[in-house]
This record gives sequence, structure tokens and C-alpha cells, in this order.
Amino acid sequence: MISAQRQKYNQQFSSEKYKAFLQKLEEGLIKIPFRVAETPVFVPRALKEKLIEAGDEIIRLIKQDNFKALTEKAIPEEWRVPNENGQSHFLTFDFGVCKDEQGDLTPMLIEMQGFPSLYGFQHHMGKKFKSTFDLDDTVDYFLNDFNEEKYIDLLKKVIIGKHQPHEVALMDVDAHNQKTAIDFLVTEQMLGIKILALTDIIKEGKNLFYQEGAEKIQIKRIYNRLIFDEIASDPEILSKSFDPRETLNIEWATHPNWFYRISKYTMPFLRSRFVPETRFLNQVATIPQDLENYVLKPLFSFAGMGVIIDVHPTDIANIKDPENWILQRKVNYEPAVQSPTGGVKAEIRMMYLWADGEEPQLCINLARLSRGKMIGVRYNADFDWVGGTIGFMEK
Repeated sequence: MISAQRQKYNQQFSSEKYKAFLQKLEEGLIKIPFRVAETPVFVPRALKEKLIEAGDEIIRLIKQDNFKALTEKAIPEEWRVPNENGQSHFLTFDFGVCKDEQGDLTPMLIEMQGFPSLYGFQHHMGKKFKSTFDLDDTVDYFLNDFNEEKYIDLLKKVIIGKHQPHEVALMDVDAHNQKTAIDFLVTEQMLGIKILALTDIIKEGKNLFYQEGAEKIQIKRIYNRLIFDEIASDPEILSKSFDPRETLNIEWATHPNWFYRISKYTMPFLRSRFVPETRFLNQVATIPQDLENYVLKPLFSFAGMGVIIDVHPTDIANIKDPENWILQRKVNYEPAVQSPTGGVKAEIRMMYLWADGEEPQLCINLARLSRGKMIGVRYNADFDWVGGTIGFMEK
């Protein structure tokens, strides 16, 4: 999208460089199970400023005094966790790159989460792109004047808090076998925290522990990467470890309830030129005449699961729980990233860290490139110049 950067990058690109880049990404870690794109996204200053403005508007809603009241029904009662804190430690907002009526590139909000993203891997990837492809200093994957040192310091403050690294666990249902395990490993190297599967955690009374050789170490804080959807079909797994819904002597980064509060559920409350018309399905009195311009999304799913892109009236009629769905006007992505074989659609995730007692800070980003109907690495495995990547933004 920055034409000079794109032209320079495409001219010096080679499959050999791309292979070397992937080898650097995986070196000392694991083989990446998802597709990493051949290129970063070069984001011009004007689009970067709109992305920042859009994020600021969303944060104003989240910081409203009544935000918890607005989103109280977002949390499924069967997954409500006690001792919720006053803020999410992580904010991630996904924007499709589109064109406005004037023909200028503009972001449109697709999804939002009060849940961690690939905060370790994105920094790792940005460094490898920069060194492998000799990207200049007029663009950067960090935002808001962050650099490596400042970024890692804030990550430590948010994830580790006042504890020692060995007292903090990055937890997921089967952490070492998740598709995002490479992010876990990078985070472990950066921060010194422990990676644990759910069943690695031992509960004694209200305290949690893990075994390190002959020593039993108490966990004081959990860097939570567990999504309850992943264990809903196997609730017995909690009996083999601990149940997060119990009252425990543990701190959360971030508390599980924020996954639901800051989510697709929040979008109907937003009014912005950067947010497509979004309504709870049970509040749609009349089905739009131009239903082909809308998409149906379940509130409680992730990674695009369950989304109905080509909506028919029968799809709406067949939904038994319309209160758990949104009807959203489709966003028309602009194929703005020029690959050697044509334009590619892009989505940019703006990633914030929010330390206790401080303000949310925009630090870094994630990008995804797509030629398919849906954005996301799982939907683009058979194409090239698509997949997970990062935005290098004009300073």
C-alpha cells in the first residue's frame, strides 16, 4: 500500500529469501503449522492514523462507567468466573482494509477481543522480516514509539505483574500442541514464564501448583490462553486439573470474563464510520431486503467458526437462539496489497496492552492476507501470498 515500499519489496523478493525467512522464524522453536505470508503489509500514514482513530473510539466505549452493565449478558452463566478485575489486560481489534466513498483506503471493524493474541510471535516475526528483507527505518511494526526494550518491559508488567516469572504460567488446554504453540515458546523465551497444559496444573485447597522435578511450585498468576469453547465438549477435563469457575488464590491476565465482554457482543453498541451496521439478531424486526449484503455471526465462537457468509431467510429462521447471534453488514475488502499475481485482501489487528492502574497502550499489530471468501490462515491454505503476517507502518 506504500507504493515505493511495495515496488522495492516485490523486485527483490525471491522464493529462496522466503524459505530463509521461514527457517529463521522456526529456528530453535518448532515447525509453524499455519501459513505465514510471503510479505508484510506496508501501511501508509493516512491509513495508520485512521486505524489509531478507530481504536481510540472503541476504547472510549470500553472505558465508559456503564460498560460492564452493557455487557453483563455477554458472559454465559455456565462459564462465568469469579473475582473479575476492572479491565482487560489485552485489547485486539481486527479491521478489514476497504475503500471509502472517496476511494481512499479505510479500516472497517470486523471483530474485537479482550483476549491475548500473538504478542510474542508478532515481535519475533517483525524482526525476521526486517532482517531478511532489509526493510528500511521509514516503516516499523511497532506503534506509539515502542521499541523492543520498551515493549518487552510492558509485556512483563502486564503478564508477570509483581510476581517472579516462575510463579506465572501461560495456560492453554493442550498448550504444546496448539496451533499457536510457537507464540507460547517465544513468550517463554522473552519472559521466562512456564508453559502449562490445563492438566499440568495441580489444585490443593484454593491454591494452584505445577511440578518442576521434585519441587512443587505455586502459581500466582495465569497468562490465560484457554478459550472455554475448547473444553465445552469435554467438561470432564476440569476434574483432572482445576475448575476456573471456583474461587481460587490466583490472578488472571486477562480474566476469562473479558473474552466475552469485549467481543462481537460489543459491536452493536458502537457507532462509528469505521464500524459496519451490526445488530443482535433477536432485535432485527424486519429482515433486510438486501440480505445478500449481510453476514450472520455467532457471538460465542472464534477463528471464524460458524459464520454464515451467504445468508438466506431460512438461515435466520433456523436459528434457535437469535440472542446469541449478530447480523452485520458485509465489509467489502479492497485487494490493496499487490502481489506478483494480482491484488490481495488484507486485515489488520491493532494490539494493545493495558497494565493494571494504567491506560491501554497500542504497541504492535498483526496482519492477515487472503484471496478466499474469508480472512484467516485456515481458509487460505491453498494460495500463495496469503496467511499470517505483520504490518510495517509508515512513521
